This record gives sequence, structure tokens and C-alpha cells, in this order.
Amino acid sequence: MTRYERVPEPTETRYHPNDEIDLRQLFTTLWQGKWVIVATTILFAVAGVFYALSKPNIYQASVLLAPAQNEGNPSGISGQLGGLASLAGINLGGGGSNKTIMAKEVLQSRAFLTDFIHRHNLSVPLMATEAWNMKSQSWVTDREIYNVETAEWLQDDQGESLKPTDWDLVKKFRDGHLSLSEDKETGMLTVKLKSLSPPVAKEWADLLVKDINEHMREQDVQEAEARIAFLEEKLNETNVAGMQ
Repeated sequence: MTRYERVPEPTETRYHPNDEIDLRQLFTTLWQGKWVIVATTILFAVAGVFYALSKPNIYQASVLLAPAQNEGNPSGISGQLGGLASLAGINLGGGGSNKTIMAKEVLQSRAFLTDFIHRHNLSVPLMATEAWNMKSQSWVTDREIYNVETAEWLQDDQGESLKPTDWDLVKKFRDGHLSLSEDKETGMLTVKLKSLSPPVAKEWADLLVKDINEHMREQDVQEAEARIAFLEEKLNETNVAGMQ
């Protein structure tokens, strides 16, 4: 027995004149609502201006750092010790490392920044100030966080001290004040310090450069002393006068 099924006809796309966009009607509608558009634009522009004026001015000090000597420079003490060791047939290990990369990593390290903040007493300016007074050239301290007269951190409603931890200080300094950028071609490092105070931004930048230079110098001295100690140890192990 043959069975027949009804196959649905394909849907046809029909043309409806009302589906067309009437540009004249569109412009007429926009023109009728022009005052609403203008008023909205003006309102947002004024709000943006007031918001910008309400924000405090941020000042930035920039310092360009360059390594004191190129990697592998024989004039450096490490290069001189390495040359002496090679004459004696002794390998002191890797010749050197990129000073720019080392300085960048040190500047972002928690240990270095924690020591920097405490050494220069930056805890209060970082965590307990509201603004910078241009007339008196001093910080405006938040009295609900820090007591200037007693030099003590206050407590919150639960009785816990508002004194920031070392991690709070480092995070605030890195996120809100410090910015580093490295030029791969020249090997130079740009250090930028932001602050509500122009003189403070410059002062912090100068202190940071001074401390990183001292830190890198101490590392070089320690490395040189370790190499000298190694050479002296090897010297004591040989009886060959020529090698000595």
C-alpha cells in the first residue's frame, strides 16, 4: 500500500515596502530630538570637566639609568680577575650578567623596596596622607589613620591597628608610584616616580637611584671578593711557581 506524505513548500521571501528605511523620516526623527541629544552631550561634557578638576594633580619624575660598564668589559674588576684566572687555566664561571635586567628586578623586589621605604621613613607619606599643601610644602595627614602629635597609627572600629604591613607598603609603592620601562636596544632603564607633590616625586627618584647604585656596587664587591677568595684557594693548591 502506497503512502503519501505532504512536503512543506519552501518559504518565500516576500517584498514588503514598509520594511525599507526611510532616510528622510530618520533624519526628521533625529532633528526633532536634537535638543535632547545636545542637552545630553553638554551634560556629560560638563560632568567630565568637573570630574577632571576634582581629581588631584599627579606629578612625575623620570630618571634614565644606564649600566656603568658593558657586559664583559675587561676594564672591570670581574674582567681582570677572569683574565688572570684564564691564564692559570681556571674557570671562574659565567662572565657576567645583564646589569640592566638585574637592576630592574632588584627595583621591583619586595626586599629592596621594603628596606627603601623604612630607611627613608616613607610609610606615613605612602599610607596616611590626603593631599599636598603647596603653600606650606607639607603633607596633609589623614587624622583618622595617623596621629601626627604622638606619631602613632590609630585603630579601626574593631580595635585593630591601622599600621600597614610591609606588603601593604610595597604594593602601594609599586602600584601607585613606581613605573619601570626598559629599552631593549640601548639597554637603558627608565625609572618614573609619581606623587601628589612635585618635590617629593623628585626626592624619591633621587633616593631610589642612589640606593640602587649602592646595592649594585655592594653586589659587585661581594662578587669580586668571592672570585679573589677562589683564586687564592687555587693558588694554595699548586706548587708551580709559574702559575703562582
